[in-house]
Amino acid sequence: MKTSRNGTRRRKTKAITTAKAGLPPGSLVHVGAVKTDRPEITLIAYDENGIEESRFASIVESREYKPAHNRLWLNVHGLQDAEILGEIGRRFHLHPLVLEDILNTHQRPKIEDYGSYLFCVLRVFEYDPESRTLGSDQVSVVLGENFVLTFQERRTGIFEPIRDRLRTPLAPILKRGTDYLAYTLLDAVIDRYFIVVDQLGDTAEQLEDEALASPTPELLRTINLVKHDTQLLRRAIWPLREVLNSLLRGESAFFQQETRLYLRDVYDHTIHVIETLDAVRELLGDLMDIYLSAVSNRLNVEVRILTVLTTLFLPATLITGIFGMNFERMPLIADEQGFSVALAIMAAVAAAMAAAFWRRNWLRL
Repeated sequence: MKTSRNGTRRRKTKAITTAKAGLPPGSLVHVGAVKTDRPEITLIAYDENGIEESRFASIVESREYKPAHNRLWLNVHGLQDAEILGEIGRRFHLHPLVLEDILNTHQRPKIEDYGSYLFCVLRVFEYDPESRTLGSDQVSVVLGENFVLTFQERRTGIFEPIRDRLRTPLAPILKRGTDYLAYTLLDAVIDRYFIVVDQLGDTAEQLEDEALASPTPELLRTINLVKHDTQLLRRAIWPLREVLNSLLRGESAFFQQETRLYLRDVYDHTIHVIETLDAVRELLGDLMDIYLSAVSNRLNVEVRILTVLTTLFLPATLITGIFGMNFERMPLIADEQGFSVALAIMAAVAAAMAAAFWRRNWLRL
């Protein structure tokens, strides 16, 4: 399985290199897996007076739309259609490099200020405790004056609670600017990290119990895979510290002072997630030692039992050797019961030794 993961990573790198080879910067080429049958475009226009939701099956349908409210949240599920991204880029005056990064779904988390808007790349994770596999999706967020754009590889449901809050009449979020909406999106991503890290922690504890009970080569492979997943998750979360730090330092004019207070809370949550994830990584590192110790102890027990069994047969070998000497006169040689007596002596000595070994716990697993 580890080889398969490495092979997948090499294929991804090769796909990126092949897809972008020879193209100028800003070329709109989708790089990554296609996770939806077709792109879905949803638009929420809102302000303190209410909300209006619209869905578009194609970019052509959206051209006739006239928003009835001041603030916009445009979301795209599915990034395989570069034409849609190009149209959105023209309408909102996005730089070609931004569109290129949105279409390349192997970006690391980052934030970039383009003057009239802010561009942020995040990664969303989900963990399956049954199969013990970690999946990830890229989420791109563009924050501008009175608009927020989000681009997702597929539907994950991570932003659905925010939509429900917007649908609530007289909700406080309707009265706030798009910077507050961007904050809620960041907060939703961080909250998902909490869930994933907790699930990884539960898996690590289960693996610890399995390592103590029955260490197997399959268990070792599972430990390595889960450890790899925690490293992947940490590489995605760690850059968020710098992203949020830059926002808290006031380097961006898109977040109001009041919203920065909420960003500080998101930053604290990020630190908490990183610390919890580090604890899980340490536990998985200790699991390797536990596994090796358990295997070594089991080997020692097996060797001890084999040694004891061999020792039990030593008296029988000695007695057989004595009676096998070529002397004409020996005790029990001419006796009709000699053979039975010799076997009885062997059994008695072996039983006495086995009892002594049992008292010393040398025969117990």
